Amino acid sequence: MQRFIDGYRRLRGLSWPVGYPIAQFPNPPLIIGLVALGARYLATGAVADVLAAVGYVFIAIWAYLELTAGVNMFRRALGLAGLAYIVVIIAQRFGA
Repeated sequence: MQRFIDGYRRLRGLSWPVGYPIAQFPNPPLIIGLVALGARYLATGAVADVLAAVGYVFIAIWAYLELTAGVNMFRRALGLAGLAYIVVIIAQRFGA
């Protein structure tokens, strides 16, 4: 298990470009959110709705973390765009 954890930490340290990271390995909230949103297409009914809710919550958590603790302005702008996306999705869902 320790090898897995060390490998994950090594992947999390990868970024491009090194001096101003734009692309980097996804953090846990983003991974969970994307997996849940992808899995909802394999499910039906209430399970699909729960997976969508879980996915959007974790995408919102990721976006908030990027907005408040992003390593540079690009990552913070990405977080702001992610939160705006979640607000639009929620507004569409509730017919606003």
